Amino acid sequence: MNKLTHTDEEGRARMVDVGHKEVQRRTALASGRISLKGDTLSLIRDNQIRKGEVLSVAEIAGVQAAKQCAHLIPLCHPLQITSVQVNARLVEEEGWRGVEVRAQVKSVGQTGVEMEALTAVSVALLTVYDMCKAVDKEMVIGGVKLLEKTKEQAAG
Repeated sequence: MNKLTHTDEEGRARMVDVGHKEVQRRTALASGRISLKGDTLSLIRDNQIRKGEVLSVAEIAGVQAAKQCAHLIPLCHPLQITSVQVNARLVEEEGWRGVEVRAQVKSVGQTGVEMEALTAVSVALLTVYDMCKAVDKEMVIGGVKLLEKTKEQAAG
């Protein structure tokens, strides 16, 4: 079994020291979904949700969330993020309809950006929920997951 890196010898939480790690280009891609009723999907498509244009607002919320990750999750490092891209889209497929969110976060640093990508997706989905809660009491957020993470030598 691997030793937990976020605890000290006495089992107390700590932030991991990444100072010895090599600076690398890092990317993480995450996704998640929120199920919606058909009527809610139509209201979003027709820009009839009273709080505003749902998909754009959710995307902006996701970008803001990625930039705030270290303030939200206690043991995350503050990072120099070089790019955040959040895409929210309506999906209608057999047996499921709603909004799917994907977020890609990039950084050049000593630790990964998985938490930033997952936070971006989560907050974007919560924003959809908030904006649609007056018209849809059956929304379900789920499937939030890391799809990919990469690291490669930074130019230097």
